[in-house]
Amino acid sequence: MKQIFLFITTLLLLFSCQKNNLDGAGIIVPPTEIAASTQQNIAYGTDPLQKMDVYLPGGRSAATKVMIMIHGGGWSTGDKNDLTVYVDTMKKRLPDYAIININYRLAVNAMTTFPTQENDVKAAIDYIYSKRNEFKISDKYVLLGVSAGSHLALLQAYKYTNPVKIKAVVDFFGPTDMAAMYNDPASVFAPPSSIAQLFNGATPTSNPMIYSQSSPITFANAQAVPTIILHGGADPLVKVTQATILRDKLISFNIAQQYVFYPTQGHGWTGATLTDSFDKIQVFLTQYVQ
Repeated sequence: MKQIFLFITTLLLLFSCQKNNLDGAGIIVPPTEIAASTQQNIAYGTDPLQKMDVYLPGGRSAATKVMIMIHGGGWSTGDKNDLTVYVDTMKKRLPDYAIININYRLAVNAMTTFPTQENDVKAAIDYIYSKRNEFKISDKYVLLGVSAGSHLALLQAYKYTNPVKIKAVVDFFGPTDMAAMYNDPASVFAPPSSIAQLFNGATPTSNPMIYSQSSPITFANAQAVPTIILHGGADPLVKVTQATILRDKLISFNIAQQYVFYPTQGHGWTGATLTDSFDKIQVFLTQYVQ
């Protein structure tokens, strides 16, 4: 009798599960998949520049990974629209990722110097995390930055573990040591020293602490995250040493890293070289963000 009872109970459970997945014609249907959606200029703060574009992939039935993009522009110019090519490419290459492209307040006066931009990136991530149920995203976040955006991505990835610990960071020719950026500019034709001073609102002599706190190299330690660094040998704005000192420090702490060096490229590239960069990024993230 006991075996008969278990058999009947199992049949009832199976029937109940199938009934919940029946359509009006009595045909079993799969669970509802999440539709793709694009939401532009979502506010994560009160300033007009505190906006983000959210690209959520379709065809998924579970929480998805997140890639947050941060534009460059010397911290004083630039816009999220500058990364449209990156968004389009990553949507195709990494279809299991939600792509979020953010703006942040620019360092244009004494009221918007560092850490304004760092605080904005942190606020954007806090907002994204608060929407995790609505966006149906996981806690697997990747940061991708370009130039000044890479600097901000590295700071966030290395300094913060709340609300989530970043899983990996993509660094396109970003500054890593702000004092070196000031004292040893890459080119007399485009001296980054003035950019560093505008960003920090001081010189390394007048305020060494802010230069330390605004330098990703300060926080590259045993808790740092997997990092892929891409840099051009002819970069007139950010010296190659900004990349190699970060690479060497990550190696010293046995942190997963990949250094991609393009000898003839400047501060940014296109065409086959950019395709190669995307190829390497895709492989790197596939390996280190599971």
